[in-house]
Amino acid sequence: MKYLPHLFILTLFLGCSKDSADRNPFLQETNFRFDLNLNLPLYNGLNTIGNPVYVGNNGVGLRGVFVMKTSIDVFFAFEASCPNHAPNSCSTMSLNGQNVTCSCEDFEYSLFTGQLLNRPDDGERYFDLLFYRAVQSGNTVTISN
Repeated sequence: MKYLPHLFILTLFLGCSKDSADRNPFLQETNFRFDLNLNLPLYNGLNTIGNPVYVGNNGVGLRGVFVMKTSIDVFFAFEASCPNHAPNSCSTMSLNGQNVTCSCEDFEYSLFTGQLLNRPDDGERYFDLLFYRAVQSGNTVTISN
């Protein structure tokens, strides 16, 4: 019984520790919040499933955000900077249908899953797209981190 407080403290420390192995060392996560009005022509394409939109406003993500409606009421938002190297002159990805491509090394990522589609088989660790929250309320989709 006298070891119960020590066991509790040990459990608390272990439960609160964060594994840095899951963090992407190339992309600094920034806090932001941005509302997309689906009635505006700029974001009206998000009313259709599988039609991605690039949001490049200042302060939205690091290099902007790709947003796509993936089902009736689900939206996904991903960082526009390639997750497999530090942001540089070629790291802002471009839309290629429902995928995005990084021109630095031609990595291609799915906007339905965020996964790297042409992952090299060289034993190195590669990261998928950095995911942001996207929540719909009426005709507004709020993306945030």
